[in-house]
Amino acid sequence: MAKILVVDDEKLIVKGIRFSLEQDGMEVDCAYDGEEAIHLAKQNEYDVVLLDVMLPKFDGFEVCQAIREFSEMPIIMLTAKGGDMDKILGLEYGADDYITKPFNILEVKARIKAIMRRNARKSGKGGKQENRMITAGDLKLDQEGRRVFIGEREINLTAKEFDLLDLFVSNPNKVYSREMLLSLVWGNKASESGDVRTVDVHVRRLREKIEPSPSEPRYVHTKWGVGYYFRILEQGK
Repeated sequence: MAKILVVDDEKLIVKGIRFSLEQDGMEVDCAYDGEEAIHLAKQNEYDVVLLDVMLPKFDGFEVCQAIREFSEMPIIMLTAKGGDMDKILGLEYGADDYITKPFNILEVKARIKAIMRRNARKSGKGGKQENRMITAGDLKLDQEGRRVFIGEREINLTAKEFDLLDLFVSNPNKVYSREMLLSLVWGNKASESGDVRTVDVHVRRLREKIEPSPSEPRYVHTKWGVGYYFRILEQGK
């Protein structure tokens, strides 16, 4: 049974989301302010956190940042209509996805189920999964355990950051456009909206975590005017 945390100070919205998710057999916890959300996230491991930006005590960005200090559970931010800066900030603080208010509950459920399907496939819960460790220079990527190491140091990635790196490492030297990455990693719905800045933010965050020098990447490179690709540069070059 999927376990979801819904965080919003508008109780009618929370009530509606909870009812709809429970109708699909999901277990739902609710929080109405940022402090309560952080407390619940520390006490439980959720399959997805639906997190509103505007919250009492701690706002959604602060909650997202706090959760990222101890967990990589998927976070979907709920942002105001037309709030482009909210979307970008949410991604910067470690969110995996965002949905703009007012939203259709069917879209919310579709996003949740898409994340759960991807995680099930990666963990092997969706069927037989080959245990694969991909090594590329100092970088090691455990596809089944969804873990990444640089040398002996484990790197903590969000779900989307891992999905991006997994795609890149599994297809070295293949150049992916931003639109293609939106489609492959975020799904068709995201690719239709065409917000390629989502990809840029995630690639920048990924580089900050895995690259010795993010401004001179060793692993994830830019093909100017086209997109991104994975190739290992020898040390010192």
